[in-house]
Amino acid sequence: MKILVTGAAGFIGSRLAERLLARGDEVVGVDNLNDYYEVSLKEARLARIANHANFSFHKLNIEDRAAMPALFAAEKPERVVHLAAQAGVRYSIENPHAYIDANIVGTTNILEGCRHNGVQHLVYASSSSVYGANTRMPFSVHDNIDHPVSLYAATKKANELMAHTYSHLYGLPVTGLRFFTVYGPWGRPDMSLFLFTRKILNGEPIDVFNYGNHRRDFTYIDDIVGGVMGCLDNIAKPNPDWNSDAPDPGTSKAPYRIYNIGNNSPVPLMDFIAALEECLGIEAKKNMLPLQAGDVPDTYADVTALVEDIGYRPGTPFKQGIANFVSWYKEYYNIP
Repeated sequence: MKILVTGAAGFIGSRLAERLLARGDEVVGVDNLNDYYEVSLKEARLARIANHANFSFHKLNIEDRAAMPALFAAEKPERVVHLAAQAGVRYSIENPHAYIDANIVGTTNILEGCRHNGVQHLVYASSSSVYGANTRMPFSVHDNIDHPVSLYAATKKANELMAHTYSHLYGLPVTGLRFFTVYGPWGRPDMSLFLFTRKILNGEPIDVFNYGNHRRDFTYIDDIVGGVMGCLDNIAKPNPDWNSDAPDPGTSKAPYRIYNIGNNSPVPLMDFIAALEECLGIEAKKNMLPLQAGDVPDTYADVTALVEDIGYRPGTPFKQGIANFVSWYKEYYNIP
């Protein structure tokens, strides 16, 4: 297939592009290579696939209302995986407009491109952040998510609503994926594992929010990508049993689906840190801090729908995932 992947220089997008190319698909990558974190890492990810015969790359902003329609018209992708976004819960408090531009305007351009160019299936990234103030565990796609606690989460919920509207109006098959705390080799420098590793090796204290009383459903990158590919290959279909008197948020009468992709096994943050300390052979200096604005204490994914519909369940143990990351980090940064 010919597949458009937005955010192709990102953590998930670059690994997904690799896997799609390996199985014989043609991949059209889009990324703006912005400086939210080190651009050299994004370039290094791209370099791993840049010379593949079935890969082409376009440096574009997805919020560009002229460039995106032109790209869709020229490339005519059969399917689209939309991963490009302004990420980060805490940064959304500092720079809200970046989230409206990339996540709302940009996603509108993707939906319009799919609508006007006969795309067979749009798979897009949502986030576990949409569960917001929900406290019933595990988080289920059949739960109401009307109480986001960060603008980032609000834009991701908006993306789900926008996708449903296009699915309803134009019959566009769409699948939204709520990712749970992704980690692993080639990861993002603004996320906890990368930050902790860098600071511990530099002898600096690490910031431990909520005094360490977090639990996170840490999900290894290859498990995330496996779930994305499984969903991409299973085109969203209407739910014939959907009932407007008791509407199920995870399905619809339109060809619309929502899935959690998480490890289904939340890990206490202090256990995660302990496993990292063991891998590095260094005890971290810890700066214990209160819960940050916009953050949630716990995440825990119910993946029943993913298993039943797609036949896929993430399962990499977090200690193995941490070990893989540390090995990559030391090699990438030439640390003995």
